[in-house]
Amino acid sequence: MPKENAHSKTDTHLTMRVVDHFSAMIEDGRLHPGDQIPPERDLARSLKMSRASLRAGIGYLAAMGVMNVRHGVGTFVADGPPELGKASISLMGALHGFQPWQMFEARKILEGQLAALAAERGTEAHFTALAEELAEMYATINDPAEYLIHDVRFHRMIAKAAGNPILAALMETVTSALYDDRRKTAERSRGLKQSADLHKELYRAMRAKNSAEAQALMEHHLSMAQSAQDREIAAVPRRRVSGKSKSSRTANTSR
Repeated sequence: MPKENAHSKTDTHLTMRVVDHFSAMIEDGRLHPGDQIPPERDLARSLKMSRASLRAGIGYLAAMGVMNVRHGVGTFVADGPPELGKASISLMGALHGFQPWQMFEARKILEGQLAALAAERGTEAHFTALAEELAEMYATINDPAEYLIHDVRFHRMIAKAAGNPILAALMETVTSALYDDRRKTAERSRGLKQSADLHKELYRAMRAKNSAEAQALMEHHLSMAQSAQDREIAAVPRRRVSGKSKSSRTANTSR
């Protein structure tokens, strides 16, 4: 097994250890919405892993909407039900042969409408939260993995601002699959400044209550994201197993 692949598997295993740990604590009632989790140093010691590995796991949970990281304050269980137990679209895609273009087509239909609704219904609190995530995106354009977390949270806040919990739940299911796949190629991301600028234009349109422009910008943003993802997938080395390409997958992006 190549060293790079072995290292990737180890990282994924440690990330899922963190996810499983907090999933169990939430499910058995030891953690509730709004609870603060123990300090990073104590958690790393109890889970017998490095703080870097712990941060990766918490970052995963933050992108999934399970944890809320408040810099300088601490990490808290987010309000609302966790989505850890739901079937992954990635798994469904593997079973049924979902194609990347199909995922993006679905995203444009769903997220374009969500952006339009967010422009119409978003409150000052929603726009403040979007502005905070946007600022974090600009602050992390040189750290693709961290940028991805704030990117996902930006899209999740748009779904929340749209004011339709059914559409928000659909978006949450998609987001889980997107983040799970996207983080595997995030380090190959290029042009994050351009991505952040597109999010900024989208934010301004929603804040200006321009629903038509918000929808058009979201659809344009997703077209750009699709092109960026295609380039990243093309950069992944292909490994052959029984004559089939190991890298063929229904990868997707959250950007």
